[in-house]
Amino acid sequence: MKEYLLLALVTAAVTYLLVPPVRAFALRIGAAPEVRERDVHKVPTPRLGGLAMFGGMAAGLLMATQLEHVGAAISSGQTGNTVIALLAAGGLIVLTGFLDDWLGMDALVKLGGQVASGGILVYFGMNLSFLPLPQSWGGSYSPDAKLRTILTILIVVVVINAVNFVDGLDGLAAGIVGIAALATFAYSIALSQTSSGSRINVTAAVAAILIGMCVGFLPHNFNPAKIFMGDTGAMLIGLLLATSLITITSSVEPAAGINKFPVILPLVLPIAVMILPLADLIMAVIRRTSAGQSPFHPDRGHLHHRLLDLGHSQRRSVLIMYAWTFLFAFAIVGLSIGGVPLILFPLTVLLAVAVLVMMALPRLRSRQDMMRYRNVGAHSASPTRHRDVSTRR
Repeated sequence: MKEYLLLALVTAAVTYLLVPPVRAFALRIGAAPEVRERDVHKVPTPRLGGLAMFGGMAAGLLMATQLEHVGAAISSGQTGNTVIALLAAGGLIVLTGFLDDWLGMDALVKLGGQVASGGILVYFGMNLSFLPLPQSWGGSYSPDAKLRTILTILIVVVVINAVNFVDGLDGLAAGIVGIAALATFAYSIALSQTSSGSRINVTAAVAAILIGMCVGFLPHNFNPAKIFMGDTGAMLIGLLLATSLITITSSVEPAAGINKFPVILPLVLPIAVMILPLADLIMAVIRRTSAGQSPFHPDRGHLHHRLLDLGHSQRRSVLIMYAWTFLFAFAIVGLSIGGVPLILFPLTVLLAVAVLVMMALPRLRSRQDMMRYRNVGAHSASPTRHRDVSTRR
């Protein structure tokens, strides 16, 4: 545990210290575009914060190779060449995001960069090696090399775009991904108590580094943000989150469970930690394609835009989405670590619906107050009062 904490602290410190020079660099090259109509911020803000996050990630990975426990897990070969894979794939995705944040890039070109990054992970052995399934379904399923490649790249592309789509308010993407990484880390630590493979330890190391990246960047990015992570950072943390979900999904054999849901949990956790970004992504694709637009066409229909339209401030909207992510992710982790009854998950869904109702209350109260004011004004008005007003005019 101490080694994971050290990884997170080193990554956070390097990320935090690199943000000011990266901000100065972004301003110098003009990577602070004018505010667009769909934007929430009011003044031009530099992007490219992902460069600092990449520096933090590189520092964390290099530190990991020097640690006894984590270093042995990374060099075991169970997840391929982890350090080179993440540095190469992360470098490519950062370069793609950098060019987009600075000069602008076609959506298909960005998609090509995402696919290539997923391909790099597969090339260096970081792929979805097997899926844990119930014994009645034949036990764990090991896809062939072609299907393994397709599934790995698909997960990478979906998670990257889900994180990128949700990156619309100050501190939103970094906070949500940080919470998701924390849930993944907690689950991987719990699984490591019953799993002898080093693959789960690699998951914990990647999650710890991702937590550090988000924690180190958030002080500069929380409202009012001094810098944005841009596509450079959003796609990078999406890549690392996808990597942690890929490795944790195939970390535990069905027979090695820690409670009576050993098979269900590894498959459900990736969905739970990504519930908000995935929901936002799916709704955006449906909304845009039904309107005859490209799935990548920007608009103001995201979940965070709806929260703002309900009357919430930027900070409150971000905190609400933090709470949603925490509830769903840690409900699943609770099922695993504490052996909590499965009924907790539907109860969590009901609680989330209650949160939605609470989110609407400010708008409802304002409408009720307005109607009450109009009714009082209508009933209190008299002919004499109307004549007095007309006389003063």
